[in-house]
Amino acid sequence: MTPQQYCEQKTAQSGSSFYYSFMFLAKPQREAITALYAFCREVDDIADECTELHIAQTKLHWWRSEIENLYQGKPQHPVSKALLIPIKTYHLDAEHFNEIIDGMEMDLNFNRYEDFKQLQLYCYRVASVVGLLAAQIFGFGNRKTLKYAHDLGMAFQLTNIIRDVGEDSRRGRIYLPLDELAQFNVLEEDILHSRESDAVQALMNFQIERAESYYDRALRELPVTDRKSQRVGLMMAAIYRTLLREIKADGAHKVLNSRTSLGALRKFLLAAKVWVKNL
Repeated sequence: MTPQQYCEQKTAQSGSSFYYSFMFLAKPQREAITALYAFCREVDDIADECTELHIAQTKLHWWRSEIENLYQGKPQHPVSKALLIPIKTYHLDAEHFNEIIDGMEMDLNFNRYEDFKQLQLYCYRVASVVGLLAAQIFGFGNRKTLKYAHDLGMAFQLTNIIRDVGEDSRRGRIYLPLDELAQFNVLEEDILHSRESDAVQALMNFQIERAESYYDRALRELPVTDRKSQRVGLMMAAIYRTLLREIKADGAHKVLNSRTSLGALRKFLLAAKVWVKNL
């Protein structure tokens, strides 16, 4: 199996909505974004699946060393081998890869977030930084596009958090800011024990409104001249925003006990519609 085949398999197995957007890219960009996404999956899986803190920390430390190896031209892992050409072609910074690892380390050290400011740092590291790297791969002519990429990454991560509230709570994690739980009279135990209520519904609608505001902000910030090159991000936005609206329409408190998802055909059609619109 070649490094690129490994990355493609890793990406396809994830079942991510992003996969349906990558299909529309030219081969060099598709291979680059697939390698980037595979890297994110590798380090995220460590944070999610390693039950021993010391082992997880050791593995993330290894990835820091591997990023150093990558930028010295001697990668060892299939994913970093697949990134060797993209980091040069698209001028991707090592610092950004290390910031993604910083975000995964936050998952090892935190299972609660006191306020949105603290959560915002986590979202920046695990999602906005990925958005900045992706924007470089897709190409842009106006630096305002980086602000769009940052805020779109925030919107994606907030959508993930909303969708996965129930799943995360069963792992003992609550990403919703604790001060906002208090604001809506929701107890940690309500989330951990999946207690649907009007209060939880109000809390989740508040989270959805914030995510929507980031989508609005990102789309306002994208310069018209870069819309074509950034089509894949817009395709992802169409899929994720549709998901967010489905969650709200279904009753946002239901995320405690079920996971809303869109079918493969619907994701493809949403992506195709955006692609055609921005030809």
